[in-house]
Amino acid sequence: MQRTENLNIAGFDPMPSPREVHRAVPLSERAAATVLSGRTSLEAILDRRDPRRFVIVGPCSIHDPVAGLDYAHRLKGLADAVADRLLLVMRVYFEKPRTTTGWKGYINDPHLDDTFCIAEGMEKARQFLLDVTELGLPTATEALDPIAPQYLGDLISWTAIGARTAESQTHREMSSGLSTPVGFKNTTDGSVDAAINAMLSAAQPHSFLGINALGKTSIVRTRGNRYGHLVLRGGDRPNYDTVSVAMAEEALTKAGLPANIVIDCSHANSFKRPELQPLVMLDCVNQIRVGNRSIVGMMVESFIESGKQPIPADHTQLRYGCSITDGCIDWPTTERMIREAHAALLEPAAERRLV
Repeated sequence: MQRTENLNIAGFDPMPSPREVHRAVPLSERAAATVLSGRTSLEAILDRRDPRRFVIVGPCSIHDPVAGLDYAHRLKGLADAVADRLLLVMRVYFEKPRTTTGWKGYINDPHLDDTFCIAEGMEKARQFLLDVTELGLPTATEALDPIAPQYLGDLISWTAIGARTAESQTHREMSSGLSTPVGFKNTTDGSVDAAINAMLSAAQPHSFLGINALGKTSIVRTRGNRYGHLVLRGGDRPNYDTVSVAMAEEALTKAGLPANIVIDCSHANSFKRPELQPLVMLDCVNQIRVGNRSIVGMMVESFIESGKQPIPADHTQLRYGCSITDGCIDWPTTERMIREAHAALLEPAAERRLV
């Protein structure tokens, strides 16, 4: 009989089960407390039981765990200093969606050399998440691969569904079973319809194919996730302005959803120019100061050094603490903009509206 399947498959390499990876890098009590505290605080902000705003802040992607942990230590100190008005959650992205080709992230290619040691990358990613959460700093990530949450989900407090996957049924179903609040981004053209439909879908129970802790193919049955919310990341033009926010509020209300909006200060909202991110955050803070209640959080791409760099053939030439994907603002800029936002939100006019 002629062969009809796997015609374009070069091979099947064994992958450790989620349970095996969990055993290799076990969840600690300290990390578990951080994860649960982060989720509880985020849910309280979304429910308006906590008057603070949250900021998802960190590198566009993690490629160097040493520099990433260096950044986490800095962010933890800042998080403690502004905790009365801002909840800081570290952006820890290991998977990168690609329009065509390119580095797919630390899990897929931890050595940055197209060797695709995915099993090693998954364990190293889990270790990094453990190290960050043991500092007392909650983490956020983008869910791209539908089986990755079985390996890493117990260490995540907030999840993003990207502009390119918000329309995907697979990602909507997956989101319905995630243990974290989920931010759905508007599509790349700026439309919020797909994200709102994704929120409605993810709030419902679903049944779909996935894997369990043993790595066995299973029918996954979910309860639904009511903590979906909208992330405005810009499109053909920025959409963080008061008119765009008001229109997003109207669309959410029409769909019967809470008016919970996160502003992504990066991507199209800053024309992919990282140095403009502080101006976007300032605009959002000013909207809050004059009475906006729908902006519950902001996102910032930030690392130790500003800008971005290509991956050199000689990895010793990589600049320490500089992104290899999207450009970021540097640490001094990050600290200054967050402290300024904190100070602005503490002024009496803002205080009356936040409490």
